[in-house]
Amino acid sequence: MTKTSDVLIIGSGAAGLTAALNLADRFKVTVLAKGAMNEGSTAWAQGGIAAVLEEGDTFESHIEDTMIAGAGLNDRATVEFVVTQAPAAIARLEELGVPFATEGNALHLTREGGHSHRRIVHVADATGWAVQEALQRAATDHPNITLVPDMVAIDLATGKHEERYSGAGHVWGVYAVNRATGRVEVYTARATILATGGAGRTYLFSTAPRGATGDGIAMAWRAGCRVSNMEMMQFHPTCLYNLEVKNFLITEAVRGEGGHLLIPETGYRFMPDFDPRLELAPRDVVARAIDHEIKRLGLDYVHLDISHKGEAFIREHFPNIHEKLLGLGIDMTKEPIPVVPAQHYTCGGVVVDLDGRTDLPGLYAAGECSESGLHGANRLASNSLLECFVFGEACANHIAEHWDDLPAPPPIRAWDESRVEDSDEEVVIKQNWTEIRRFMWNYVGIVRTTKRLERAQHRIRMLTDEVNDYYGHFRVTPDLIELRNLLQTAELIVRSALHRHESRGLHYTLDYPDLLPQAIDTILVP
Repeated sequence: MTKTSDVLIIGSGAAGLTAALNLADRFKVTVLAKGAMNEGSTAWAQGGIAAVLEEGDTFESHIEDTMIAGAGLNDRATVEFVVTQAPAAIARLEELGVPFATEGNALHLTREGGHSHRRIVHVADATGWAVQEALQRAATDHPNITLVPDMVAIDLATGKHEERYSGAGHVWGVYAVNRATGRVEVYTARATILATGGAGRTYLFSTAPRGATGDGIAMAWRAGCRVSNMEMMQFHPTCLYNLEVKNFLITEAVRGEGGHLLIPETGYRFMPDFDPRLELAPRDVVARAIDHEIKRLGLDYVHLDISHKGEAFIREHFPNIHEKLLGLGIDMTKEPIPVVPAQHYTCGGVVVDLDGRTDLPGLYAAGECSESGLHGANRLASNSLLECFVFGEACANHIAEHWDDLPAPPPIRAWDESRVEDSDEEVVIKQNWTEIRRFMWNYVGIVRTTKRLERAQHRIRMLTDEVNDYYGHFRVTPDLIELRNLLQTAELIVRSALHRHESRGLHYTLDYPDLLPQAIDTILVP
């Protein structure tokens, strides 16, 4: 059965819901979520949103800070576009009722690593949750927006899925598995927006939610889109080290407000050995320093200590983190927090222009699944939610302005399940999933070598044969879809990393430690 709307959005986080709200006054919009509507990365974002709002701060300064963090790989036009749109994006979120922290009658701004001014608007230490709530509330209340949870997208429906085959590559929507029924449904629209988030779960340690399996990137690649800079995988320096709680992030702001990184046994503060900016150095520098000390001393973790700031300060600035850690037996007002680096953000993705258009007609992308040129070789703190709002709106604006040029979707063939059966080997999926995450962490992590990357590539080839064989014989399940996308994303990351013969930003390889004179994007063509 085919369900048709004007615009289809895959993903229900900041980018997807922003696009939906900007379109819904004119068009019927369907938003598919992979799980619950609020299960994506947006709700997890603790930090905040960067915008030039402080007296003495300038757009030029925010642009420069973004370019420096991105090691010159950013597209300057994109950076200028996003930075100048930021104050208006914040104003719209205030209108939607996001309760940003204030000081007097102005917004309270914090500072984070890599920023030369205080420019981070926030809701204590749970900004993403407040933003998600406000966007979701507005979307739920809008009569033209249909929110559909528990739909796992398998592949984009393109010209080759039309009842009358076409090689034009036009995207008409998506095939998705309904978790409740296990059946595959077809959703079509004149325009489709990918807002599927990143690929963090390719790695053993990640701050990303469980669903961050690179679905949009993998689907767009299979459909014929170019993908760029997939080797630029950001590792957050400070994820809680706890074997039960795998992905609890200790926000950047703990270092921004005076936290120290220490060697557990001795209490030695090691950041002065690595960078004059100490704990406020950019994330890649801090993550590599921690990785270096962990490997050199054979540690499981290092300590992050802010207890010297006193209980009242800590409770006021970090209420959620303080409470969560107390539940795990750690009192951050009196003792240090054990932390380890973890994959945190996918800087690469599907190539888009300033309107959010991909290479394929009818397909747009926004947020972490896209590569707009904003982040370059490393994302500046708190620019990610900002990108979601600016590009979610840009996609919506382009669709609205060119509506009459977008053809109505033709009849699309139903999903063919005639030659498959139910799987009797779910263990294969679990085993392969664990294997990918482990070798990606060990071989394609914070510090890389050509030999490690080739080892990973070899394993990916073997697993790809296995998964393709499995996919061809058995009925699709959410876990199988995710495994297939995870493997495809891993392949793109490794191929991109082998292609870059320098160390720039987040891509650090012992075989090519120097920076090449020119910053060039790694663009993979399907």
